[in-house]
Formats: sequence, structure tokens, C-alpha cells
Amino acid sequence: MRTIWLDGAEWMAVLRIGLGLWWLESWRHKDKKDWFAGGGIRWAAGVAEGHRWPFVRQGFDLVVRPRPRLMAYLVAYAELALGLGLVFGFLTPIALIAGLVLNLIYLVLMIHDWGEQGQNLMMALISAVAFFAMSWQTWSLDGAFGFFL
Repeated sequence: MRTIWLDGAEWMAVLRIGLGLWWLESWRHKDKKDWFAGGGIRWAAGVAEGHRWPFVRQGFDLVVRPRPRLMAYLVAYAELALGLGLVFGFLTPIALIAGLVLNLIYLVLMIHDWGEQGQNLMMALISAVAFFAMSWQTWSLDGAFGFFL
């Protein structure tokens, strides 16, 4: 593949690292004090309660509502782990699939808010492209250690 400046594998690494920085920004901008005190889960509960699809409400009530503190920590630290994993290229295929799943969950939860959908769709697309292009081969700990070759 011919490109300007970098080769194709290096551009895929740039895409992967950029996605990782996006996840880190998602983690950084959270008000951690409010988030871990239940603010994020209360907000999500309000979204789920008014959701147009019953399975979203039912899923929230089954999985999230009984464990609000655990879910708050899980979401926040998943975003941090995804960001670090993608920036450093560590366990990259796992991070890409997990990020794709998390973005799809966010997409379904926020289906009525088209402003959010652009971000979630773009991050999901980048995850898929970076996964199928095996973006962990260049500029990554996975590549340095010979993981996932």
C-alpha cells in the first residue's frame, strides 16, 4: 500500500493510538467524585427509564440497577484500560473488541441522542478497522513481544 509519509501499517497504528486517546479523554473528563457517588448511573437510569425500546429498560434493571457502584467503577475504569491498552498497543485485539462492544452499548442506550451517536459510531468503526487491519503489529507492546501475530 502506497501512502504519503507513513506506510499503511503505521497509519493503522496512528488510528489505534488516536482511538486510545479518545478513550482516555472519555475517562479524563468524567467528574469522578460525582460519577462514583452514583451520578453517572442515575443519569443512565433516567435514560433507560424513558427509552423507546423495552429491552433496554429491562437490561438496565437486570444488570446495572442492582449494582450501581460496581457498574460506575466498571465503566470508568474500562474506558481508562481501553485507552491505555490502545495507546501502548497492549492486548490490542481484546481492547478493540471490548471498545467496540462498549460503543455499541452506548449507541443503543443513547439511540435518541444523535449528537452522541456520531461519536459512538465513529469509535465503533475505528475499532473494527483497526481490528481487521491488525493495528497492533506496529508501534505496540504486542508487536514488540510478538503477541497476536
